[in-house]
This record gives sequence, C-alpha cells and structure tokens, in this order.
Amino acid sequence: MKSEIAGVSRLRIAVDGEGVTTLVGFMACPLKCRYCLNPQTLDAESPHREMTPEQLYEEIRKDELYFLATGGGVTFGGGEPLLRPDFIRTFRSQCGPDWKLNAETSLNVPEDNVRALMPVLDHWIIDIKDMDPGIYQRYTGRDNSRVRGNLKLLADAGLADRCTIRIPHIPDYNSDPDRDRSISELEALGFRTFDRFEYKTKRKDK
Repeated sequence: MKSEIAGVSRLRIAVDGEGVTTLVGFMACPLKCRYCLNPQTLDAESPHREMTPEQLYEEIRKDELYFLATGGGVTFGGGEPLLRPDFIRTFRSQCGPDWKLNAETSLNVPEDNVRALMPVLDHWIIDIKDMDPGIYQRYTGRDNSRVRGNLKLLADAGLADRCTIRIPHIPDYNSDPDRDRSISELEALGFRTFDRFEYKTKRKDK
C-alpha cells in the first residue's frame, strides 16, 4: 500500500512527543479549518511523495539510535494521519515495539480507525479545537460528534493517560472561558494532560 506523504522532518526534540522524534506528515484532512496550520496538505498539487510503509521505515531507520537512546520515535501528523490506519499498523510491524509511535490528530475520523490504532500508538496528541459544537462547526466546517465519541472511546479503554489534549485559543472563535469549559468536560471523562496554546496565524475574513 502507498500513502501520500507531505514531508518527513528529522531530529525533532521534545516537540512532537518524548525524546528525539521524526515527524511524518500525511496529505489530506476531513476538516476545513479557518486558520489551517498546514494548508499544503490539503492541496493535491502540493509537492509530496507516495511511499509504502516499508519505504518510509527504510528512510527513517537511520535515526534508530536516537530513538532508542531518548525514548523517542515517529510522530504521524498531517493532514489527518488517522485516515490511514492500515499504513500505520504496517509501519509498526516494520519498526517493531521499541520505537514510540505518536499521532497528532483531530479525532474527526470513523471510530473503526481509532479502534484499529489503539493497540499500535503509544501516545495521542489530540487537537480538539473546542468542545462546544457551535464553535467547532464555525471553525472547522464540520460537527464534532465523531470527536466526542472517539474521546469517550479512548477514555473508556483506559487510554486517557496516553493522551495530550491540545486546547487552543482560536482568535475570533473561542475565549478563555470556552477553553475552561472544554477542559472541565474533558476532565470529567478522565483526561488530565492538557496543552493550552494560542494559534499564531494570519486572520482570514469571516
């Protein structure tokens, strides 16, 4: 199987997971965020490569010593990496259990995709945008029912401690009280690790 890879960024330190990581960005995303941070992944004409999991592993394995020494590994991002569960599962069979595999995801994907990767991923970095359905709809153009369902799925499976939930302040869309409400709702599900930050992007006309 092949997937469209937007880019491979090596030797990242403590920004996409523990230790030294390599970030693999996939093309395509189900969302249409007003301030998309990786717009090149939405444009089929953007430069990218088609790679198999085996080819990706052969390219990345040169940094294995860094991964093993620091407890690092590979972080899949995008775009939306959870659109490609079979690719990630096959990659895990190539690299074995010693590399940490992380995913940066919106969780706005079918439940089956999440279930397929629950035994495979070591850490989930989840950008929920905002838990409020109205705010989420205005910002992404989609509803967040899948996000909510998949968060509950991870929590019910006892994986909340393997998740970092990103809670952004999105200019013109949410506020600090909105973020506080999102965190309270997520804490009620059992999540405890949050990353509050602010999108630093050029604003678009509403």
